Amino acid sequence: MNYELEQYVLHHSEPEGDYLYRLYRATNIHTIHGRMASGHLQGRLLKMFVMMQRPQYILEVGTFSGYSAICMAEGLKEVAAHSTNNGKQARGGEACPAAKGVPRLFTFEINDEMEDFTRPWIENSPVADFIDFRIGDAMTEAPKLGVKFDMAFVDGDKRNYVEMYEMVLPLMNPGGIILADNTLWDGHVVDPAYRHDQQTQGIRQFNDHIREDERVEKVILPMRDGLTIIRVKPRTE
Repeated sequence: MNYELEQYVLHHSEPEGDYLYRLYRATNIHTIHGRMASGHLQGRLLKMFVMMQRPQYILEVGTFSGYSAICMAEGLKEVAAHSTNNGKQARGGEACPAAKGVPRLFTFEINDEMEDFTRPWIENSPVADFIDFRIGDAMTEAPKLGVKFDMAFVDGDKRNYVEMYEMVLPLMNPGGIILADNTLWDGHVVDPAYRHDQQTQGIRQFNDHIREDERVEKVILPMRDGLTIIRVKPRTE
């Protein structure tokens, strides 16, 4: 997509808002790999997925600067507000089940050097109450939460994508959505020059693994660096 078309798309999509704009800018100024942040278009897409899926709990593997976490939490905040406003009264005058629990995003960042940058941005955001930010390895820590998720966003070490996926899948509710980022890897997945690159190999192995997995439905969305949308099939399918 050329620059002019990209700007047209952004101009005709929901604005990212001042807070996210400042976070994205700070990420690119103060971190080495600033382009790893989701950015305006993908951030709006993540929020849209949350509002469509209406999850109770979301798992994110790889917080980085917190941009994607805040975007998904924006969706949770709107879902929570809608559930509260439309579910105040149920039979017997009690709150309906959707209004009882506050939806939450659990996000894990393995690189503890990011904490000093990321934590203030998350905790000062308008959606801080919906985010549980943890420094640690999601591979070992996420299963300890004892939580079933309706949505997950996987954006960790590309060399371990298959292992991450197999960790996440048992934690998902039937019908849950797993989003895997960077699955086209700047086109390297089809470039023979990168056949010995470990991260490219990890993405290729993941894509092949998902293609053959009959437990899920899947489609690769060719936006930015590739986003794979994976739906966990209910057991009856």
